Amino acid sequence: MFKKLIALSLVATSLAGSVAAQDKPWKKGILVDEFIYESAPFPQAHAATIAETPTGLVAAFFGGTKERNPDVCIYVSRRENGKWTAPQNVADGVMPDKRYPTWNPVLYQVPGGELYLFYKIGPSPSTWKGWARISKDDGKTWSQGFPLPEGYIGPVKNKPVLLSNGNLFAPTSTEGNSTGNSWQIHFEVTPDMGKTFRKIGPVQAEKGLDAIQPSILDHGKGKLQLLARSRNRAILQSWSYDNGETWEPLSKTNLPNNNSGTDAVTLKDGRHALIYNHVLPPGDLAKGPRTPLNLSLSKDGKTWYAAAILEDSPISQYSYPSIIQSKDGMIHVVYTWRRERIKHVVIDPSKLKLKKIVNGEWPKMKGYTAPKGAEITND
Repeated sequence: MFKKLIALSLVATSLAGSVAAQDKPWKKGILVDEFIYESAPFPQAHAATIAETPTGLVAAFFGGTKERNPDVCIYVSRRENGKWTAPQNVADGVMPDKRYPTWNPVLYQVPGGELYLFYKIGPSPSTWKGWARISKDDGKTWSQGFPLPEGYIGPVKNKPVLLSNGNLFAPTSTEGNSTGNSWQIHFEVTPDMGKTFRKIGPVQAEKGLDAIQPSILDHGKGKLQLLARSRNRAILQSWSYDNGETWEPLSKTNLPNNNSGTDAVTLKDGRHALIYNHVLPPGDLAKGPRTPLNLSLSKDGKTWYAAAILEDSPISQYSYPSIIQSKDGMIHVVYTWRRERIKHVVIDPSKLKLKKIVNGEWPKMKGYTAPKGAEITND
């Protein structure tokens, strides 16, 4: 009897904590907020990605001494029985000539097929090469790494999107080339899951604008939208009306960008979810704090509604998010937490309280005060 009372007390305490969390401003709908690991054999981690396999969630990220260090490797964790497995080193940058850092993993679950892991190897984003590995057992084991065809780097940060016409669109970009420090977006398209590739782009831009790391939203009937990171103090967008074969010039949205990565996904109900730092850099700077980390929703990709704030500490570096919707309808987000660990958050979209974003300003909510004095990071 005593044990039963203790058990009931613990359940009641847990439920009370859950209810209390739901009462906090901008936290409604957040069901799970957890670290993927508590400790690891590397001091820093960044650039997380997530996919749902037939047997559960899989996340990947890079970890090492510090970004650009040759010891940076790609790690994978799987969610089993409600817990994440310890990070597993699945790819390094050891090459015949020397060892290089690895970068920006992207997971993609082929419908009814294998799990792909795309990543990059090289000393910098302007010189890296695209590589991939394949898992036939939902991320437990992986094939040997193999290079992508010359000139192709795969999805640069955000997941590929399978279109209704059978084309798999990998959103990608380049940073710097032989003519200077140019940012350009393009797409790498395969109709046969990697047997053949072709390129579309680069996407042109309105004067003075450039962007990298796009994500793709599917509005149906061949209408696509890309949203991307920029150095122009705003998230940039472009539209296609022919299944991505041609694109309008990049233009500004009314949402701010701090020169940090974003991600987006089209939900099963037709709405679109965007995860990003809703913060305008101070003054006329291009780069701003990587906090807070925000979720917004839209029906048309033009008018956005504030939905949730995942992190809002003035301690910066809640960044490089990845977002998917699982088969049960839940939204999953993974992201960098202060460059120290990787966070996983589960959100029920049916429980979100939405408020319209006007003139690019995050709406006020009773009981919530935005933190001040957030730091600006240089990476």
